[in-house]
Amino acid sequence: MALTNSSLRLAIVYSSVTGNTEQLAEMIQKAALDQGFRTELYRIEEFSLAAILDYDVVLIGTYTWGSGEIPEEMHSLYQAVEKLGRKEQWTAVFGTGDSFFAEFCGAVDRFRDMLYVKTQLVATLKVELTPQQNDVLRCEKLIELIREKEMQMFSSKKHGYR
Repeated sequence: MALTNSSLRLAIVYSSVTGNTEQLAEMIQKAALDQGFRTELYRIEEFSLAAILDYDVVLIGTYTWGSGEIPEEMHSLYQAVEKLGRKEQWTAVFGTGDSFFAEFCGAVDRFRDMLYVKTQLVATLKVELTPQQNDVLRCEKLIELIREKEMQMFSSKKHGYR
């Protein structure tokens, strides 16, 4: 049950091959719903890039391909966010990976760097392989960071700040 309802709309858009990133996306969605956020979960194939404009917060989940690259199916989302450059839009990026590889969650890092420049990046979350029970707390913390940012924004507007 949510403590407070939010007026923010969240989209969680992800790609997953092994199911690990999908499981993490579902954990984040549950945390968001539990905190009263209107949240929709999309596999990248189901998400219309034009819908980016419909959401206050976009959370992007990706696995890493090859030597730290963004998976092919995520390129169009990356390019759309980069091109739009909506500095007022809040974002977060998350993903799963294997620290055996030289670039652990490299696709998450690449998204993070672009989102930091083009949007209001709130958080980054990397998980080793399959999400575990202790990762539930990390997902909840990610959503709490969005809630804190929302409260700061509300407080600033209430006091006439921008």
